[in-house]
Amino acid sequence: MAASFLQPPTGSSPQTAIHLSQGAASFLKSQRSAFTLPWPLTLFLNTDSQEKWAIYENTLLACLRTGDFDSAHVALNAMIDRFGKTNDRVVAMAGLYQEATADDKKELEEILEGYDDILKEDPTVFSIQKRRAALLKSMGRTAEAVTAVSALLELSPTDAEAWAELSDLYFSQGLLEQSIHCLEEVLVVVPNAWNMHAKLGEVTYIAANRTEAAGEQSKLLAESMRRFCRSVELCDDYLRGYYGLKLATTQLLTSLPTQKKSQQSDLPPIASVQKLNELATAKLANILRRSSSGEKGWDGYSAAELAAVRQLLDKDTQKIQR
Repeated sequence: MAASFLQPPTGSSPQTAIHLSQGAASFLKSQRSAFTLPWPLTLFLNTDSQEKWAIYENTLLACLRTGDFDSAHVALNAMIDRFGKTNDRVVAMAGLYQEATADDKKELEEILEGYDDILKEDPTVFSIQKRRAALLKSMGRTAEAVTAVSALLELSPTDAEAWAELSDLYFSQGLLEQSIHCLEEVLVVVPNAWNMHAKLGEVTYIAANRTEAAGEQSKLLAESMRRFCRSVELCDDYLRGYYGLKLATTQLLTSLPTQKKSQQSDLPPIASVQKLNELATAKLANILRRSSSGEKGWDGYSAAELAAVRQLLDKDTQKIQR
């Protein structure tokens, strides 16, 4: 239980979040004895550790995600007792709890006003700036959310999380060029983030399919392919990376033969693209086979991901049969 809660539940599957939430009540109950003494006397009990409070925070997140607001409230109060109401992270967690339990838009507006009041006193409270931007986004006020995240980045230009959020906001508005730029900024800060390389490959692939110029489309597809290659280079057996690599190379194999010789100098050789396509196909087939058979260590892929892979590989089979 404790080991599971050391990992944030926000990116996990719904089933995993439910499982963690179901164990929250018993975990919180087991921790009550630790508060028989006030802090800092609790240090003598050897229970006040960074891992412990990471578990409390992740407990709170899992419970909010599954609607167990009672357990979430217990976890939040424990954090308030330990760190105080004015701690930046506690204030952000309290705001998240209020957002999750708000009944209507009016209450959300009040929470937003509360964030504004905090930021008037101290504009550098990054945790509240991020919560404010997230709340604006959830309320459909995308333009204001873009402004909020941009203001945050002016104060902290190396915040990879903020750049990634700004990319998502631009993408939701169809501004692909700006979204790509933001993802490139993410990779300046965290160059080995394989998931962000794959994300950049995906947005570039979409941009390629939205352009009408054949030459520009091939260049974008080639760049998308390179990003997916870097993704799987950093993380072998990364399904999303190989899936994107398969899509990009398949489309490149169709577009490259139509390019003029003068345009092909900046594009990868067809033979190289073909080899990468075959590699992606083999890797995806291997992941699908081993995961579907329940092989140990290959159970981390979601059913939706595996279904998408199966559908993609079936298309190849159908083409060969024809």
